[in-house]
Amino acid sequence: MPDEQDRWKRAAAESAVTQVETGMVVGLGTGSTAEFVLLALSRRIREGLRITGVPTSEQTVSRARELAIPLTELDGKGLIDIAIDGADEVDRNTLNVIKGRGGALLREKIVAQASARFLVIIDQTKVVSVLGAKPIPVEVTQFGWRATARRIENLGAKTERRDFITDGGNYILDCAFGPIKSPEALAGDLDRIVGVVEHGLFIGMATEVHVGGSSGVEILRQLPK
Repeated sequence: MPDEQDRWKRAAAESAVTQVETGMVVGLGTGSTAEFVLLALSRRIREGLRITGVPTSEQTVSRARELAIPLTELDGKGLIDIAIDGADEVDRNTLNVIKGRGGALLREKIVAQASARFLVIIDQTKVVSVLGAKPIPVEVTQFGWRATARRIENLGAKTERRDFITDGGNYILDCAFGPIKSPEALAGDLDRIVGVVEHGLFIGMATEVHVGGSSGVEILRQLPK
């Protein structure tokens, strides 16, 4: 099954990367799924594509350099044309997303928000009708993290601190809420907890979701408002 899922993720990544054009600034995600995006971009660069990437982690910086993908920093002077990244879960109906297993959710959300278009790539096992089967990663300050965890637990979560330090020097709490009735309300509650740096609920941010599966790649699009 893992090999099959990798094939699905690779197909989704290659589908999304076809939308990248010469001259674009491209947000580069972090993690195992984003690796397939980097490989696809590297191949297209060898074929003549000219882009500049904005990495979301030091891990991605290192890998992009290995693959000869030109990089730049997010300077606020202009939008990123397109960002492409993986996800842990996607609600098929709303395209709301849980992200952050790679531990780079803060930078990933900054890059996604700064992008004109945010493309999510997943395999078909990540599509759900209700978010919450998997824990929400929440980045918290090291100072007072236990108190922060208790505040999150008061919202109904079981929390577990990951043995991991983010690029920003913070901890990650994996917060299991179970089925989430209102991701928007939960995101607001988490935003109001002092000590929470950022959380893995990406609400209304995905423009498209490329879903690799046994029948090929399905593209889910955000409905016009």
